[in-house]
Amino acid sequence: MKIRLLSTALLAGLAFASAASAQEFDDRWYLTGTAGMNIQDNARETRNAPFGAIGVGRFISPAWSVDGELNYQNPQADANQDLNWSQYGASLDLRRHFIAEGRSWNPYALMGLGFQRSEEEFDAFPSPDSPGERKDGNMAAKLGFGLQGDVGRVAIRTELAYRASFDDQSFRAPEEDWFGDVLASVGVVVPLGPENVVAPPPPPPAAPSCADLDDDGDGVNNCDDKCPGSQAGQTIGPDGCPVPVSIDLKGVNFDFDKSTLRPDAVAILSEAVQILQRYPDLKVEVAGHTDSKGTDAYNQSLSERRATAVYDYLTSNGIDASRMVGPNGYGESRPIAPNTNPDGSDNPEGRAQNRRTELNVQN
Repeated sequence: MKIRLLSTALLAGLAFASAASAQEFDDRWYLTGTAGMNIQDNARETRNAPFGAIGVGRFISPAWSVDGELNYQNPQADANQDLNWSQYGASLDLRRHFIAEGRSWNPYALMGLGFQRSEEEFDAFPSPDSPGERKDGNMAAKLGFGLQGDVGRVAIRTELAYRASFDDQSFRAPEEDWFGDVLASVGVVVPLGPENVVAPPPPPPAAPSCADLDDDGDGVNNCDDKCPGSQAGQTIGPDGCPVPVSIDLKGVNFDFDKSTLRPDAVAILSEAVQILQRYPDLKVEVAGHTDSKGTDAYNQSLSERRATAVYDYLTSNGIDASRMVGPNGYGESRPIAPNTNPDGSDNPEGRAQNRRTELNVQN
């Protein structure tokens, strides 16, 4: 009956442990060492004795721990202390810890099951085999309570427990089915391995800044985009503004049959230099053109000389040659105005417009 009650209590504790809340806790394995006094059951007719135990365990939830423990005690018989009576065993102990935030010492309840081995000498006089000896093993159960507190890296346990040893083969008390001992002890708990470090929760995601946004999809972030309404398909500069496909060099025209830059062309070319400096990734073709006067071969050569004049001006004013294609001449093949009037007469104004250079964007 007693065995049944103790077993029921232990099983109830295990069931409660399995339902414990899963949260962060120190689940490192630890070693234990315990020393104390074993207050013997009077029915044994033995003296109280010190005992020691060593074990290993771990927390299986924030409130429950399980230990495996080996114990030893060597009490002596009251009637004859020369007769040996020793006991050693192993147990599996379950502790329910009542831990409160900010409290250094926390109480716990203990329950356990194990196996105890008894070695008992007795006086068998006048037998020549005296003293006689009995060796026997039996189940044991344990209930108790204690306090556990951290003192730096280790923890200290103080504990009071009652151990029922179901020994029904005792020589001195053959009428007893079991014995109850009181165990008063102090122990140390030594965690193994480095302490668990709980990572802080990640910070909330930061709101996207203008540097991460590109509302018009032109490849330039909102911080740098000075033209947020640009359209798809446009050539976009680093400031987010559309770049003209051809940089306007209107006014950079040439006198008839000449390839030298006129003074009025310098101001226009200076503006072109500023545009190219503002957009350092821009590449252009330097193209020269003529009117229709003269042979095709002559006009081709003249257009190349005109393109070269503009090319040389740009490079001499800091525009790297790697950013320019050419200089290329197209002769009279690409007029932008009629060289003659509809009646076939000469059109000086149209021919003047055709004597030109262009910077055509390549990217």
